[in-house]
Amino acid sequence: MSERVFNFNPGPAALPLEVLQEIQRDLINYKGEGLSVMEMSHRSKAFEAIIKGAENLMKEIMGIPAGYKVLYLQGGATLQFAAVPLNLIGPGQHADYINTGSWAKKAIGEAKKLGKEVNVIATSEDVNYSRIPKDFKVTPDAAYLHITSNNTIAGTQFSKFPDTGKVTLVCDMSSDFNCRKIDVSKFGLIYAGAQKNMGPAGVTIVIIREDLMQKSPDNIPTMTSYKILGEKDSLYNTPPCFSIYVVKLVLEWIKKQGGLSKIEEINEKKAALLYNAIDATDFYKGTVEKDSRSIMNVTYRLPSEDLEKEFIAQGLKNGLLGLKGHRSVGGIRASIYNAVSLKAVESLVSFMKDFEKKNG
Repeated sequence: MSERVFNFNPGPAALPLEVLQEIQRDLINYKGEGLSVMEMSHRSKAFEAIIKGAENLMKEIMGIPAGYKVLYLQGGATLQFAAVPLNLIGPGQHADYINTGSWAKKAIGEAKKLGKEVNVIATSEDVNYSRIPKDFKVTPDAAYLHITSNNTIAGTQFSKFPDTGKVTLVCDMSSDFNCRKIDVSKFGLIYAGAQKNMGPAGVTIVIIREDLMQKSPDNIPTMTSYKILGEKDSLYNTPPCFSIYVVKLVLEWIKKQGGLSKIEEINEKKAALLYNAIDATDFYKGTVEKDSRSIMNVTYRLPSEDLEKEFIAQGLKNGLLGLKGHRSVGGIRASIYNAVSLKAVESLVSFMKDFEKKNG
């Protein structure tokens, strides 16, 4: 295929074309340094400017208040499933978790594997994770409440974050990070793999309140210690330099778009367009209760699995890539992250209408 497709992959996912073009321009010789970012020392002044620029831009764009640290780490969100309980659950303590699907379940499993006491205060497993739980109470003495803000597989999302009072709120935002404005001060710790909304695979963003960072025990693995990694400004060992560089470019792109308020406005518009197309017919059926629908991962079914296979195949022929649902649930999934344009969603909706006319 000679032309670029509309990329609805769930991750690694679409990157802004402007960002890709800038990477292309600088790939061989970054800003006159005579070498690529992939080749330069992580101790060099050029890379120091990149990583500090990425940290400062993140603080600016998200409105991160004083007293928080931005880290660029490795190991994906999966490593954070272990790092969070290792750092934050002290002796005799437990943590609360809400189970909203596969990734939340893995986070719970990892904490238990470490011998930590976990209290699952709410779950939507009984309805195949088709909604976000609403009726739950946070344990007042919990070390933290852990939530997964967006479920890429089931297509659910917290539209509002729970009020945890004095209990620290920890959130895995891997699949909806910076899709909207949030009040960072409500969270003690946010973590996210970059490969959905913020850059390529290989770097994990951690935003942590500095008082929590100081709680890291001395006897946990170095590469999971927020205290050590924070004190070394993400440079304890060689960081994922190129991925951090791309994150910085994506942050610059977000700023150029008008910031997170404008990004949120466009994302809401894309999601409404697609959900309206699903709701307008009996041919397509959404899999999520309406008040729990994600604006990042839109999941739906067709009348039969054979039609779904044909839909995916015909979609690819029409330049619509990545519409296959997760292997564990099947169906259709369109991931409409920040870099997926309104034009891409309009093209998908047009294809959906044509496909229904021919097969309905």
